This record gives sequence, structure tokens and C-alpha cells, in this order.
Amino acid sequence: MRIAILLTEIDDSDFTRSFPDDAEKFRRLLQPLRPDWDFTTCHVSADIFPADLSDYDGILITGSPASVHDEFPWIVRLFDLIREADSRRMPMFGTCFGHQAIAVALGGKVARNGAGWGLGATTTTFTRHLDWMRPRHEEIRLYCAHNEQVVDLPARAIVLGHDAIATVSAYAIGDHILCTQHHPEMTPDYVDGLLDYMAFDVDPAVIGHARNSVADGAEGAKFAHWIADFYDASHAANHAQIELQAA
Repeated sequence: MRIAILLTEIDDSDFTRSFPDDAEKFRRLLQPLRPDWDFTTCHVSADIFPADLSDYDGILITGSPASVHDEFPWIVRLFDLIREADSRRMPMFGTCFGHQAIAVALGGKVARNGAGWGLGATTTTFTRHLDWMRPRHEEIRLYCAHNEQVVDLPARAIVLGHDAIATVSAYAIGDHILCTQHHPEMTPDYVDGLLDYMAFDVDPAVIGHARNSVADGAEGAKFAHWIADFYDASHAANHAQIELQAA
């Protein structure tokens, strides 16, 4: 399978450059599960987009310090790409900014978190499981870093899970879109560094709570299996629909 990872990073700080970018984080997360998959990075926030979506079997949209409300031309162009991928029923996964961008592009709404920063690690409680979500984890603990969240979903979306801050911490649309507000790709050393990096701009009490929350780590590997299985199931369903239409 050929996956285009749409990198939405806009931070060029020494901290960010000292770690693999988010596209590489996801490649390292998923490649061991699907060694034969091909991952191509398209740095969309640098205005590098896939030339043709038909060259890929799925797309993955990363997190970003940007807000979906920012009026950057690349965000407008990304929304158009999301709508095109949706019209094709192309397998699409979004995390954090990607989760929010897909929601907004397809008619949903994003707003500031009423409870403030979601930072550190949090547990998503899954109240709905789709067929490919096996084993059926009732809870998965993931790293998080967001002060905005989805407050209204697109008409066709269903909530899969929630947490203490985000009432929509995971959702799906049809059999071709999966999103999470959180970060299965983040590693403990990156999160430790991120909290140090953010400590100058965020309330010390919030940073202290975040440091306590990450003490037991997170379960990104569990969610990674769901991501891989989602792409497989969505790709198969898409091809079955194409064959049905051609019959």
C-alpha cells in the first residue's frame, strides 16, 4: 500500500529539528506492522502537495502547531484535498491538527478547549468499535498536546471515543476516515522535550499536571495496530465498491 503522509509542521525551532519530523515518527510507528508499505512525505505546510491522489492508496495528516482557523493558503488547499479524498472514499487518517482539519473541511466545527490545554497523556474511552478495531480495547492511553478540539462533527461522522477534555477524541466517517485528537506517534523522550519546550509559555500548574500524567507512558502501539488495520479494511472496501460499480 502507498501512503502519502501530509506533513503539517510549521515550527522550525532547534527543539523540533532535534527529533524526527512527524512524518518520520509515523513511518517508524507503522512500518514494522506493514513492512511492504511505501510511505511518502508531502510537506504540505511548505506547499508541497501530492501531484495526483491516484498515485496513493491512502493519506495520513499529521499534527501541527498551526490552527485550522489560520488563514494560510496551504490550509485552504489542504481542505480542498480532504474533500477530494472524501469524494473518492480514499482511506484517510488524521491526528490532532489532521483530526480537526478533516472535521472542518467536511462541515464540522473546531473551537478552543473549554477546560484549557490537553497536555501530557490522556485516556480515550471507546464507546463504539468498528469491525476492524480488534482487539476491542475499551481504553487506550495516548499522548496529547492541544488547546482546540472538534465540537461539532460532519453530518456523516460517528464518535468512537472521548476523554476528560475532548468529547470527540476519536471519530470515523463511513469506512474510509479515522481520526484521533491524540498522538500515537509520539515517543516518551519527545514528550519530555516538548513539555520542557512549552514550559515558558504554559501555566506551570498545567505543565506539572502533564508531567505527572506521562509517568506511566502511553499506548501508541495499540492504536498503531488499529491504524494499520483501518487502512487495510478501508482499502479493501474501496476496491470492492469500484469493482461493483464497474460490473
